[in-house]
Amino acid sequence: MHRKLLQLTTIFIAACAVATGAIGQKDAKPVQAWPTRTVRIIVGFPAGSSPDLTARTLAEPLAKALGQPVIVENKVGAGGNIAADYVARATDDHTLGLMINGNLTIAKLLNPKLPYDPLKDLTPISLIGVSPLVLTAPVGSPGASAKDFLAAARQAGDSWSYGSPGVGTVGHIGMELLKSKTQIKPVHVPYPGYPQVANAMLGGQLQLSMLPPALAMAHIKAGKLRAIGVTSSGRSTLVPELPSLAEAGVQGFNLEIWNAIAAPNSLPQPVVARLSALFSAIARSPDMRQKLFQQGWQVVGSSAEGLAKRIQLDTALLGGVIALRGIQPD
Repeated sequence: MHRKLLQLTTIFIAACAVATGAIGQKDAKPVQAWPTRTVRIIVGFPAGSSPDLTARTLAEPLAKALGQPVIVENKVGAGGNIAADYVARATDDHTLGLMINGNLTIAKLLNPKLPYDPLKDLTPISLIGVSPLVLTAPVGSPGASAKDFLAAARQAGDSWSYGSPGVGTVGHIGMELLKSKTQIKPVHVPYPGYPQVANAMLGGQLQLSMLPPALAMAHIKAGKLRAIGVTSSGRSTLVPELPSLAEAGVQGFNLEIWNAIAAPNSLPQPVVARLSALFSAIARSPDMRQKLFQQGWQVVGSSAEGLAKRIQLDTALLGGVIALRGIQPD
């Protein structure tokens, strides 16, 4: 099993390296007067969702920088993969996508029948923001500390359950990674989204879950849920009062959700470079940092190469968990 995992991880990294190299190898046509018309940002989630809010926040300053209108279109379904496939197929050189981890990393690994391949059909533009998840439990859960809680979880075996927004989501794969590192064995229960997971914990149907900080902290501050720790390698500026799981003795654990801008792989390299610089500058501006922080994101605003590197690392990490735990789509 470990040899198979190593082989799969090597394949993932090699594929990502090819995708990264493609950034500098595409047709270097002159930018000329680009853009010549409205630029679209495609989002795979409903209006009012976190990706939608981020896209709309970025659209206005991008329009000012480009001198052309920038509109956000929602193409909902399949965890954002319908929108990602739409972006991958676009040929107008004016279509971008705001996507989450899975759309740019493990989508094809989790579902080989998916019509697009994130490593071949999409080109990285910029990693916008990152956020840890918060390992959360009901208020009355056992254990005075995080270590004690995990010890109680090990003792409970498969009598405990955890929730996630569905098979293959970061909340699901992250919990499976935690299980492999701590020998806890809670049973997975999928839900339509994070709010439903939180409600199930409030109702006593679940014993633990990984939730986004904004959602988790609303219930934690109200005294309705308990924080065990954040999934980043260290404390997060989003919730600096919460310890990391590493502080609870879970070594080498680093898992974040993130959003990023990507484009069709056919987009000319000079346009990619220009967009990467623009999105990086916009995201890192003080005003935008504050707005994205309020939405629950720690701003990165990376280069295209920086996003490609993150895709490579997370494809290896998440893909390795998929192989190790035998995760398959519903």
